[in-house]
Amino acid sequence: MIVAFSISPSGTGRSDGSVSEAVAAAVRVVRASGLPNRTSSMFTEIEGSWDEVFDVVKRATEAVAPFGTRISLVLKADIRPGHEGELDGKLARLESAIENAEPV
Repeated sequence: MIVAFSISPSGTGRSDGSVSEAVAAAVRVVRASGLPNRTSSMFTEIEGSWDEVFDVVKRATEAVAPFGTRISLVLKADIRPGHEGELDGKLARLESAIENAEPV
């Protein structure tokens, strides 16, 4: 399964509204997990079994807790049993389809 998620604290008390330190704490947990992952400006994606992925999401959420009084978690999952390597595989198929498409 692939899970795309975003974690953000609120009630940080920061006048500039930045949550980069909190997000960094969460991403460190993801990267330390050893599971395939990537982070973009809006989401972090992680691939693994249901138990592996949700354990990491839980620990990443806990890592954000000290940075605010409330936490927002947005999560989207692609559950496709029997498939691995889809974090990169889906993008490769997309790029191939774009390259092979008729001009618009």
